[in-house]
Amino acid sequence: MAYATYGDICERKDINGIDKERVETLLEDAAVIIDVYNKSASDTAKRFVSCNMVIRAIGSSDEGVPIGTTQATLSALGYSQSWTNSYGSGELYLSKMDKKVLGIGGKVGCTNPYTAFTEVEGDR
Repeated sequence: MAYATYGDICERKDINGIDKERVETLLEDAAVIIDVYNKSASDTAKRFVSCNMVIRAIGSSDEGVPIGTTQATLSALGYSQSWTNSYGSGELYLSKMDKKVLGIGGKVGCTNPYTAFTEVEGDR
């Protein structure tokens, strides 16, 4: 079950020429990733993050350079064009902001192995 629809994506980004079935499949895949991180997030957060993930995966056809590009090189008569993507090309991923919206960003956790041992010892 996807948390966003093809229409939600169209409201945020002009995606003419992109297959509707591909977008819907990406939305379903995004829902799986979101559920792995925080299934109990609000529906609004899940829809927002789903749209972000799919729009990044589709890329930016208007500008000719995919969203998420960290470096770009263009040349003229040498016919050279290259770019470097921070998370690969066409992949679904959660950004730091997406994780914060889902309520999982910026948390640092640790466990104390002695706590479990102490509790076991205290039960004896």
